Amino acid sequence: MTDWTGVRDRVLALASVPGSGKVFGARAHGFELDAPLNTTEVADLEVWLDVDLPEDYRSFLLHVGAGGAGPAYGILPVRRGGSGGWRWVGEFIEEAEPGMFAEPFPGGANPEATVAILAERPLQDDFDDLADLDAAFEAWEERLGEVQYDPRRTAGALCLCDEGCGVVVWLVVTGPERGRMWRDDRSNGTDLHPMRETDGSSSDFASWYLGWLAAAETVCGLDR
Repeated sequence: MTDWTGVRDRVLALASVPGSGKVFGARAHGFELDAPLNTTEVADLEVWLDVDLPEDYRSFLLHVGAGGAGPAYGILPVRRGGSGGWRWVGEFIEEAEPGMFAEPFPGGANPEATVAILAERPLQDDFDDLADLDAAFEAWEERLGEVQYDPRRTAGALCLCDEGCGVVVWLVVTGPERGRMWRDDRSNGTDLHPMRETDGSSSDFASWYLGWLAAAETVCGLDR
């Protein structure tokens, strides 16, 4: 079980350290954290999701906070929404259907549908008129977006962090990748891929968050 003892205090303390604004994303979250959820709230959240949360994220919600300061621009806060449901406050996940979280996370880069449509990219040599090429390319880009951003590609995962420029980070909650962090680089023309620690091991929520905290403290000149 992840030991979050003292982590909330360590994060909040960074707000008063001179030079803490040098930490990437600090101006967005200000080293502030939402209040933790209680056990009843976490249980209700899991019922709404229809999944059991990975232990390290579940205990983070209980002992550190429901969102706020964290890697990049912070952890997207989870809060009660309308009609008794829940939502992560951030443009990437607010409209997610609760049933999607319990579906198996597909994982893997460049699934067959993406590979197929990438092979259909219009080529200049196939067109005599540049206007026709532009029209074909525009139509192809629209179809590519529909395939690459199909909501089923991130079923079984929670969007927890905005890294900027459309890059986001997901925590997988179903299937073989359950508990692991995945980075979403589709906005840069690449794909979803599993995150790794410096030793090559898979990143889980705890290693990802605590790694950020240790790095932030180093930037601020704090030794631990």
